[in-house]
Amino acid sequence: MLHTFFKFDWVLTAVTLLLLGVSLLALSSLSSSGGTDYFLKQGIFVGLGLSILVFAAFLDYRHIEKYSTALYFITLIVLFTVLLFGTTVRGTAGWLSFGVFQVQPVEIAKVILIIFLASFITKKKSELGEWTRVIASLVLSAALIFLVLKQPDLGSSLVLAAIWGGMILASGLRAKHLFVLFALGAALVAGSWFMLADYQKDRIETFIHPERDPRGSGYNVLQSIVAVGSGGLSGKGVGHGSQSQLNFLPEKHTDFIFAVIAEELGLAGAWFVIGLYAVLLYRVKRIGDTASDNFGYLVAVGVLVMFFAQIAINVGMNIGLLPVTGLPAPLLSYGGSSLLSVLFSLGLLQSVYQRKKGNEDLRISLEKSVID
Repeated sequence: MLHTFFKFDWVLTAVTLLLLGVSLLALSSLSSSGGTDYFLKQGIFVGLGLSILVFAAFLDYRHIEKYSTALYFITLIVLFTVLLFGTTVRGTAGWLSFGVFQVQPVEIAKVILIIFLASFITKKKSELGEWTRVIASLVLSAALIFLVLKQPDLGSSLVLAAIWGGMILASGLRAKHLFVLFALGAALVAGSWFMLADYQKDRIETFIHPERDPRGSGYNVLQSIVAVGSGGLSGKGVGHGSQSQLNFLPEKHTDFIFAVIAEELGLAGAWFVIGLYAVLLYRVKRIGDTASDNFGYLVAVGVLVMFFAQIAINVGMNIGLLPVTGLPAPLLSYGGSSLLSVLFSLGLLQSVYQRKKGNEDLRISLEKSVID
């Protein structure tokens, strides 16, 4: 076990810990202004999540593949259960309550979809034709996306769609199939407008013209832009951000935590976080490139797409470049379900890294020498 521990991707580990540190720093600032102790609660989730990361890293990721289909259908049932019995938070019935605990199943569904698609594409690549494989994977992914849209959770449904798109593209497609998929995607995006709730349509219209309703639907975006802009180069200091400390900024501990960081730590702090994210994405890509099999490669691709989509959307909505969709920033935003799912996915990547091509060849060589 100790030998496996030393084979961790320590760059990825260091970046993960640094992002968690920035998150706890921002949440401690928000907790100091009174009210909920976000720092303490998130600290507990961080401890639990790091334990899950280590546990997943010591697992052989290839053993999870055999359970992928069962996990997919269990997730489908859970998401349907959420529609019937889910607790509504901020207009989205996406939580299941267990006493004092609340779980957001869609965060787990993102990782399960990655595992399922990685297994499905790997197994069916030789059994099904290219177009059949694309359609089958789309239908299976669309079932999850539809249930998430019905909650309604536009942000998470976009991430699930991006995961499918990224993984199916990584599996290798011809140009004509790419063109058909692009046209189909454009049609689905246009048609999804009619499935959105009124407040979600307001968010999109507000993104185009936030100044039309500065005290209503445009309030969140405008306050976030003010917070980011007022931080200047070095920030106002931890615990001294006027927008966040005086509660002008809504959902400051979840959706708009990047704005809190930009206000209190300034442009330097914001770019530090973006730099950490860039290194995180690069290391995930490198793990995929050196994976010893197709399943490990596609798992890394799926996690890469999931992280990139959530980072881009969250940062984009914090600075007014994208509509507000309610997506958390990975490893930064407050929330147990998101954090535990992200850390589990990072644990899976550590498992893939430990069994990469070079390590796998070395293991086989050592086994042969022992047998001889």
